Amino acid sequence: MKAIFPGTFDPFTIGHQSVVRRALTFLDEIVIGIGVNENKRTHYATEQRLETIRRYYKDEPRVQVMAYSNLTIDFAQEVGANLIIRGIRTVKDFEYEETIADINRKLTGIETILLFTEPELTCVSSTIVRELIKYGKDVSMFLPK
Repeated sequence: MKAIFPGTFDPFTIGHQSVVRRALTFLDEIVIGIGVNENKRTHYATEQRLETIRRYYKDEPRVQVMAYSNLTIDFAQEVGANLIIRGIRTVKDFEYEETIADINRKLTGIETILLFTEPELTCVSSTIVRELIKYGKDVSMFLPK
């Protein structure tokens, strides 16, 4: 199964790296998408971010790193991904991403998997587990093994 991990992925954030590492335990391939927006200023140029991430994953043949400027769902279809991976850290992240996942699913049929960063890298607590249970989610797949 091939997935994309889209957005303004920050190569210096270890939480994102933990999401990719955990996703690779059950996926065949991940395309990390660097969102490019001409009107948005960032601390690092797109080329710097791409190079840094590519360097980090140079020994992992199942990870590709690409820039994209269109919609996430268009990018997923463009690279042949049938799944979107999103990293979450808080209840607020979960609520937002769950809404976006529902929209993507209805528009394209592409499923989204929400993965928490590892607990020591984030502010996940028992509150988030209760929130997942409230939404009827199987919490085991979101927690570190």
